[in-house]
Amino acid sequence: MKHHASDVHVLAAAYALNALDADEREEFAAHLSGCEACRQDAADFEATAARLAAATAEVPPTLMKQRTMATVDGVRQLPPRVPTASPVSFRGMLRRRAVPLALAASLAAAASFAGLAAWQNQENRRLEQQARQTEQRLDTVSAVLAAPDARTVHGRAANGAFTTVVASDRQNKAVFSATGLPVPATDRTYQLWLDHDGTMRPAGFIRRDGTVLIDGDPAGAGAVGLTLEPAGGSPQPTTAPLLLMALPA
Repeated sequence: MKHHASDVHVLAAAYALNALDADEREEFAAHLSGCEACRQDAADFEATAARLAAATAEVPPTLMKQRTMATVDGVRQLPPRVPTASPVSFRGMLRRRAVPLALAASLAAAASFAGLAAWQNQENRRLEQQARQTEQRLDTVSAVLAAPDARTVHGRAANGAFTTVVASDRQNKAVFSATGLPVPATDRTYQLWLDHDGTMRPAGFIRRDGTVLIDGDPAGAGAVGLTLEPAGGSPQPTTAPLLLMALPA
């Protein structure tokens, strides 16, 4: 049996949705062995159908099966449907199916694009918020460094890094700078601490050379500490301090 090539290609969606009968499915499967475009289309439709099914799946009510089985015995059955004897050409069947299948494929694609657009919009908002937070921290660092009452103290960490702390009572903030800080292992990070009468409180992180704003309130703190901690940080120091430097008075 010969089929028009353009008619056969439109069956990719029906094949992916298992909407072909046994003969049609076997014939289209044979076509797939020699058509890379249809194989890709069928795979895309299968993936899209799986995503849509997962997004709309709902757990049926517990009593639904019981009510259904109890009602079955009272439902009158219809007589069997006898198919007409008039033959239907394969090409005509393909053309009739092409429109609804193409529509279903378009709806599936539209749903996928809508989901992608929503994710992109959410990701853009997250990046914008992150950028605003970074800009605010940079502004605060600049304000501390430029404060008329800014005081500076220098030190050297046990790993050889040169460090500087600048504090401002007026800003009630302090910044920490490091030069020559060795790159930590991927599962470790440098963590800052504020020493309040022997109690070490987390004060942020510094991952490379540069200047960072010290988190927390430096008022009442006597020193700034630096340790090497597991990635993600620790609530209390777990290693000997690389640096314990008095805040500038």
